[in-house]
Amino acid sequence: MSATAHSNLHRNAWTDWWEGSRRVDIWWTLAWFDIVLRYRRSLLGPIWLTLSMGVMIAGMGPLYSALFGTELSRFFPHLALGVIFWGLFSSIVPDACHTFVNSSHYLKQGYFPITLFVWRSLGRNIIQFAHQIVLYVPVALWAGISLSWHVLLFFPAFLLLLVNAHAIGLVLGLVCTRFRDITQIVTSLMQMLMFLTPVFWLPENLPGRARYVLWNPLAQMLDLLRTPLMGGMASVHDWLGILCWTVVSIVGASLLFVKYRRRVVYWL
Repeated sequence: MSATAHSNLHRNAWTDWWEGSRRVDIWWTLAWFDIVLRYRRSLLGPIWLTLSMGVMIAGMGPLYSALFGTELSRFFPHLALGVIFWGLFSSIVPDACHTFVNSSHYLKQGYFPITLFVWRSLGRNIIQFAHQIVLYVPVALWAGISLSWHVLLFFPAFLLLLVNAHAIGLVLGLVCTRFRDITQIVTSLMQMLMFLTPVFWLPENLPGRARYVLWNPLAQMLDLLRTPLMGGMASVHDWLGILCWTVVSIVGASLLFVKYRRRVVYWL
């Protein structure tokens, strides 16, 4: 057993990443049990995720539509998808900060590829998102959204989201395990970015000089995901911005992973 652990610790970074990523049976089961344990002894279980999000959207829709002077049938889908996708963003990023800290009992007991726990965190958030995206269906039917072939662009956009989420999960997992104060900074930053991202407001309502906020990667990612589901097509500017951000996040995650992956257990 010790010989196996010794050889595992000295394998190359690619093999280490692949070993954790390919064990879908393990990290998906762990993610599912995280959800089950969170709602243990609850009558409705994860359905509370859907109900709480639905109540919030239903309450905010008419109010914000009146505040911004926008027709409800046009604003309501924009708000609903914005809140749903922001809920995914705002759960992925803080969870990434606690990825290895919350899995310390596994990492201290024996060798596990650390990517296994990054996928576990991401899988848990995907399960929560699946319970919330179903709210899009009644909203789309009520608003009379007519979908075109542009809706297929949602799938490459979601794939880009997963790639970035995994890379950011590695970066934040490593950095926040070593420097615990970074978690508080990331949490505060996400709260600020919520207001700089067109979740509750329409981008066209911005004055010309304020449009720089749309360079925010989360705003670009939101546009790639939301626009196809509203019958439109995201701008080329947003696609190029996210592709550039994806390259940066993969390179940054790779460098940190290669250098520090073996030190995680000593930081716990």
